[in-house]
Amino acid sequence: MRFRSSIFAVGRYVTALGLVAGAYVLIGAPSKTKLTPHDKAYYADPALVEYVQPGFTITVVSAKIASNGTLSVDYKLADPTGAPLDLLGVSTPGPISLSFLVAYIPSGQTQFSSFITKTATAATGGATATQPTSDSGGTTTTVSTGEYIYTYHTLLPENFSQTATYRVGIYGSRNLTVWDLGTNYADAWFDWVPNGSKPAPRDVVRTPDCNSCHGSAATATGSNGLAAHGGSRRDVEVCIICHQPQNSDPNTGNSLDMKAFIHSIHMGNSLPTVAAGTPYQIIGYQNSVNDFSTVIYPADVRRCTTCHNPNNGAAQTNNWMTNPNMAACGGCHNNVNFATGANHPGGPQLDNSECANCHIPQGELDFDASIKGAHVIPDQSSQITGLNFTFVSVTNGVAGKAPTVTFTVRDNQGNGIPMSTFIAESGTLSLTMTGPTNGITMTNFGADSTTPGYVTESATGASCTSNGTCQYTFTHTIPATATGTFMIGIEGRLTATLNPGTTTQTTTNYGGVNQVTYFSVDGSPVTPRRTVVAMSNCNACHVYLEVHGDLRNNVTYCVICHNPENSDFTTRPSSTTPALASAPPQGINFAMMIHKIHTGENLEANFNQDYIVVGHGGSTNDFGAAYASVTGAVKNTGVRFPPMGPTGNVQDTTQCYMCHANNSEDVLPIGLHAVTDPQGLLNPAPATTSACTACHLDTATMAHAQANTNAQFGESCSVCHGAGAAYDAVAVHAGQ
Repeated sequence: MRFRSSIFAVGRYVTALGLVAGAYVLIGAPSKTKLTPHDKAYYADPALVEYVQPGFTITVVSAKIASNGTLSVDYKLADPTGAPLDLLGVSTPGPISLSFLVAYIPSGQTQFSSFITKTATAATGGATATQPTSDSGGTTTTVSTGEYIYTYHTLLPENFSQTATYRVGIYGSRNLTVWDLGTNYADAWFDWVPNGSKPAPRDVVRTPDCNSCHGSAATATGSNGLAAHGGSRRDVEVCIICHQPQNSDPNTGNSLDMKAFIHSIHMGNSLPTVAAGTPYQIIGYQNSVNDFSTVIYPADVRRCTTCHNPNNGAAQTNNWMTNPNMAACGGCHNNVNFATGANHPGGPQLDNSECANCHIPQGELDFDASIKGAHVIPDQSSQITGLNFTFVSVTNGVAGKAPTVTFTVRDNQGNGIPMSTFIAESGTLSLTMTGPTNGITMTNFGADSTTPGYVTESATGASCTSNGTCQYTFTHTIPATATGTFMIGIEGRLTATLNPGTTTQTTTNYGGVNQVTYFSVDGSPVTPRRTVVAMSNCNACHVYLEVHGDLRNNVTYCVICHNPENSDFTTRPSSTTPALASAPPQGINFAMMIHKIHTGENLEANFNQDYIVVGHGGSTNDFGAAYASVTGAVKNTGVRFPPMGPTGNVQDTTQCYMCHANNSEDVLPIGLHAVTDPQGLLNPAPATTSACTACHLDTATMAHAQANTNAQFGESCSVCHGAGAAYDAVAVHAGQ
């Protein structure tokens, strides 16, 4: 019956493709599947999906070791609905290829050691290293369709410990390319102790915390999220079977122990040795060079709890605080030579036994030798009293009038902060006004306003009560012809001295969280600006995104300045690089700018383009890594968008939902105002064209967009790329 269904399914699929000449068939997957709009299979013929059920899971039933050291593992294979899958792909669609690992935690240790190893030789010959690997030559016995027993070829020692913790790992792929449904990947692990006691934990970091930045693994086919070695290793629990102290790179001598090399990878261009001129590389499979020297961690590297999440339920989630060791700490501080004591204030260290004496979990002062103290981010110090804003009201906020804003400025204890504090500490406090929020027009606030579409005024002259309630009246008026909803945002910054009078005294700026308020200038209903990006999505990677010297940290506020009419025209002439100073201004509209920033290194790799914004003080902000071609300087570091694709490559910018909220990328048009883009292929560019060609930055795509834009009626993008259309934006970005 299943065979007959397959013929029917393929027939339906081919017919559907023929009718639409190769376009996506947007008729939706069967409701009983777990596919999401971010799965490519979601848009395939429902009958095909019903038959194939793309995606798969591996479940370990049990594992045992015979007295002679023979290891066997009982496991099951199933599709996302729970139906069993044939390993060979005969009775169910798609053959499955699997590999098997095994390791144990030796007595007195806390990390795994593999029973199966290989000798890796450096590409140049000579140097060798022992590396864990998978079993080969084992046998598979079928229990029933979907359940199998694999017997390892490698024998464990006959005197294997009955009380040690053992872990088997299985990883593999399901090949569905014949149905144009790609290759699915999955892995699994299983811990046990032969005598039946509870396994010892090795549970430090959990995969969902990795996936907060490396991509959502919520797709039914598991196409996104943490992936390595071609895509089949997807869970930290499987990674650490091999990535433990046994493992190293014979070419570079770099450790491949998880606690060491993951720290080094994430430090990337911030590694002391990289800053000194030595690249951080791992020579991998078939002598591939994996250079992590250009990695820029999207959060502050001192935020250890980004990965070591105290709320993830991991049994050893606090290891980073309670178990300091040379391998883990040396992963970031890789210019420290513990053997000689070079760059280590504590001098030479023979082993890890003395580490915790100085590096206690938390000391009495920030920036001390304690684990938490050494990783304090200055503007997040507990010594900072805090800066908090709230809007109370906007009065006189009508066309032709200057609005009066009532707001509060208070510290973390709720005490009012007087305006004199901002003056004494050279702080800033500003209010910014823009409108209307429907984006049809951009308001000019007068001849003396040099900022396009908005006006910013210092509010340090506001009248405040002792409890921090302040009033400020704008000097600029709302134009008499204004209509609709306007918005006002607030930003501010103060200075704090930390550990005063000590050798670790330091001064830092800290800002308050930007707030916005909306008001109608003509009596019409108040309509807040549409939500395109969620701040929580930004902070999934950035943790606490703050830019412009701690002043801007709310994406709803960012778009006031980063609007369609704005560019770096005011700061570009101040660049100390003549080629940059004399170049046309760079557009900074939010949709275009963020897309280009996240495309990063791919701008140069795919389009021979770059994205350089000249900021305050003439600073060069290069996001595409083509800086050398402009200045003649050493090649700068571009951005690598961290979400991973199905095979484990980063920069998977098809995962639009990592940033966008509520499928906003599928709501066209993206904006209503033409975007200023003096360095672009088209200036000004229509809103949707500007946003989409910021990633798809080639002349053919621009020609396509321009050909489908009419001077009278505007862009026609939604006809093909709108929700439910043949080339729906969400559909064409769906993962394998």
